Amino acid sequence: MLRRRIKRVLGPSLWLRLKDLFYRPSGVAMGPRSYIFSPRTINQPHTLTLGERCEILAGSYIWTLESGMIWKREGGTPQVRIGDGTYIGRHLFLTAIHSVSIGKHCVLSDYVYITDHAHGLDPQGGFTLHQPLESKGPVEIGDNCFIGFRAAILPGVTLGAHCVVGVNSVVTRSFPAYTMLAGAPARAIKTYSHELKQWVSIDE
Repeated sequence: MLRRRIKRVLGPSLWLRLKDLFYRPSGVAMGPRSYIFSPRTINQPHTLTLGERCEILAGSYIWTLESGMIWKREGGTPQVRIGDGTYIGRHLFLTAIHSVSIGKHCVLSDYVYITDHAHGLDPQGGFTLHQPLESKGPVEIGDNCFIGFRAAILPGVTLGAHCVVGVNSVVTRSFPAYTMLAGAPARAIKTYSHELKQWVSIDE
């Protein structure tokens, strides 16, 4: 990887200075040693907050819509919050009109999609792009969750701590902590047994 080669050439100290210069975008509230790698698209940096030691890899698209902006019906300022130690892979696509919260020490794979809203789909409401955005509520992802490659987390979803979301899953409803889920729409397939100290299949 190019970044690793550059780090070896420059040394750790100078590499950290360059990361602080290029990968800490202005206007974003970021804790120490947190980085958002380029290229990236963040339309409203003031709506984004990162804890300490977070990483969002290249290609991220983080788009929030405030009151008065196109499509937005409700008032208020949306917020996107990412907890300490969370790692997010390449090409995150995240949009919000209310709130998206990702807990501490989560791992999100590449091409994850997260949104707290959708276009209005009233057949008598005119062009889809002209209809107000609709939301089923904020999205909340608990601490230590793992979100698989190309998974989608849809409006109103809450995932408890230590949830595992499989590859290509579409999460349309909430799940409690220590649940493994997969599918489109996603369903619970395993739960973690603290007594057995392993994941146990859920009987259909």
